[in-house]
Amino acid sequence: MLKIHIRPHWEISFQAGAPLDTAALLGLLLAIHETGSIAQAARSVGLSYRYAWGLLRAAEGMFGQDLLQTGRGRGTVLTALADKLVWADRRIAARLAPTLESLATELATELATELDSFATEPMQSIRMDASHGFAVAALAAQMHALNMPLALRYRSATEAVAALARGECDVAGFHVPLGRHEAQAVAWYRRHLDPGEHCLVQIATREQGLFVAPGNPLALRTLADVARPAVRFVNRQAGSGTRMLLEMLLEEDGIAPEAVNGFNNTEFTHSAVAAYIASGMADVGLGVRTAAARFGLDFIPLLRERYFLALRSDAVETPLMQQLLGILRQPGYHRTVAGLAGYDARDTGKLAGFAATFGNQSLP
Repeated sequence: MLKIHIRPHWEISFQAGAPLDTAALLGLLLAIHETGSIAQAARSVGLSYRYAWGLLRAAEGMFGQDLLQTGRGRGTVLTALADKLVWADRRIAARLAPTLESLATELATELATELDSFATEPMQSIRMDASHGFAVAALAAQMHALNMPLALRYRSATEAVAALARGECDVAGFHVPLGRHEAQAVAWYRRHLDPGEHCLVQIATREQGLFVAPGNPLALRTLADVARPAVRFVNRQAGSGTRMLLEMLLEEDGIAPEAVNGFNNTEFTHSAVAAYIASGMADVGLGVRTAAARFGLDFIPLLRERYFLALRSDAVETPLMQQLLGILRQPGYHRTVAGLAGYDARDTGKLAGFAATFGNQSLP
């Protein structure tokens, strides 16, 4: 099966000077941060020691500032400027990765369609629109490893279920909080999903909570703390399940959205929110534990939620959908999901209707 990878790439230049390609520099800086040694870092990224020094000196000459500090007993460490460069790259990757992955699958689908025009049996693919999540990304990786054709578009949960209702995709990924907010969330998605036409397969149960800096220096525990004027918040985009969850929690606590400093400052994924906070640009955000763990942040759990794929009931027995369900039920995939921080795979792959999943609240 055709696979395409698109990665972000950026350059820096001052006025008319030649641009600095950051790819090699950022890899070297990150390796220095991890090893504390220029020589070890150069070897780990496949550069000669001489070339690495030349690259560092050229960058320092462009910025007019040092990128490294060397101290007795502590090895070589990054300066504040170098640290900013590394975090800028991590934020770019976290923000753009889902969009680039969606573009890559769209391009692969277009090219495969052209190639299939010469084949005797064109290959069909599953069209998946989904809210970005770590278990979904793991599912896509598993499908690619098995050469199962997938056309994946990451978009908000609301956009995903709306696309399924319009017939623009075969499965739609969305998430619903457990407990007191479940009925309100189900009612929101029921604008597009019909219990008589659609069924659900569970991907995972996961934790949602607050991301804060290591040690929680601002002592943030509740949404009332988040609404303090000096606290900088970073939100998810409108239409996302996490944004909807935040709005329900604020309404429950009697907190106006405009009272949250940064409510309109948005990112597209949990990872992008975590990277934004880890780089010091915000103090707190809402998201899944996995993202907090991957960016070294502390996590304050608020609730648990279930992530589902919705699909048409009359499509369950089709060969492609049976293949997908087979992957979701594989012990290997369950181990992968269970290995994600804050994820639970006990019901992964479970197929059920709306009434069995949500009770009578899901019915007309």
